[in-house]
This record gives sequence, C-alpha cells and structure tokens, in this order.
Amino acid sequence: NRLGQEAGTEDGTGIGLVVTRRLAELMGGEVGVASTVGEGSEFWIDLKPSDAAAASGTAGPNVRTAGRAAGSAHKNTILYIEDNPANLKLVQEILRSRPDLELLTAGDASTGIALAHVHDPDMILMDINLPGMRGDEALRRLRADPGSAHIPVVALTANAMPRDVTHGLEMGFDAYLTKPIDIGDFLRTVDGTLGIGRADNPPLEAAKEP
Repeated sequence: NRLGQEAGTEDGTGIGLVVTRRLAELMGGEVGVASTVGEGSEFWIDLKPSDAAAASGTAGPNVRTAGRAAGSAHKNTILYIEDNPANLKLVQEILRSRPDLELLTAGDASTGIALAHVHDPDMILMDINLPGMRGDEALRRLRADPGSAHIPVVALTANAMPRDVTHGLEMGFDAYLTKPIDIGDFLRTVDGTLGIGRADNPPLEAAKEP
C-alpha cells in the first residue's frame, strides 16, 4: 500500500511484487508474468487448492494447511481462524517445533466453521475481530451445532482489556489469550486445552487468568 500515492507521479519500487511472490510461495503457489515491450505486463498467481477445500467443495487463498504428513502418527489438530497473515505465520512458526500438532488455518469465520465440520479439530484458536462475522458470533454458531459443540475454542485476540477477557470467558471461550502472544502462555494453554501433560506446564486455569 503506497498510502495514497498510488496515482502519484513517482514510480513504485516493486516491493509489493516481491511481497506478493513470497506470500504465494508460502501458500504453495507461484507468481507468473508475461510482458510485451511497449504494451505492458500481466501478472497472475497460481495457488493449489488445499485438502480442506477439496473436501468441503470450496477453494480459495484463505485456506491452507501446514504440517500434514501421510501415514504419520496421530497428531492433535488445531484450527486457527485469523485474517492477519502475520499472526497466522507467527503461530505456524511457534508450532513448527511441535511435530505432535497439526495446524489448519482459515482467514474468516465462515470458512473456519466449514473446516471445523470437515476436520473435527481437537481445538480451535479464534480471533475476535474477523471480517464478515466476528469471532464471538462464530463461537455461538459452533456451540449451537451438535457437530461442533464439543470442540474447545480458545480466543486469541488483541482485545486485551480486563472486561474483554471477562466477557469472552462468560461467552464460553475455554480460555482467552491476548496479543502480542506470550509464547509460554500460548503453549501452556494449547497443551492444557488438549490435555497434553508436560512437566513444565502449570494448570490450564493459571493460563486463563488475564
């Protein structure tokens, strides 16, 4: 985003194309280009449909999977519903050191709910301020559906005021984590929610406290 200077007289540096290519590569895709001197250039992005999209009959760049290995031992599956690519990448990097966990991600609540019904994850991480449908409304819909009511849902949000935390827990979130992420609290809450016993983890109730 050139902050309002897109129509200015100064040419851009091309950094947007570099960022776009890297984002496409992170999603298993690629950027292509065709140019004609004196006429211009055409760019496009090719993205592979995820396993989740194929199973649910939907496709789009806001769905991706990480850490999936055919024939591997059982892994606990975490679905992270978050529209900010930087936050998605951070959680992916945090969980990279945990081969016992598999991460699914969705960029909006509607897609996340669909993935929850397709994959029946062991837990859901939910942002609150999501496009289209807020996280608290998504939680209400998950809880109202017998097919997803049993899935633990943990809020992971920038809404960090004490009243936000209290409201979130009263709504039914199993735990409430705030951004910026405290990696220790994050992992303790994940393990506590999944029932994974680790000697260095305090009880889940401690991780719930604001």
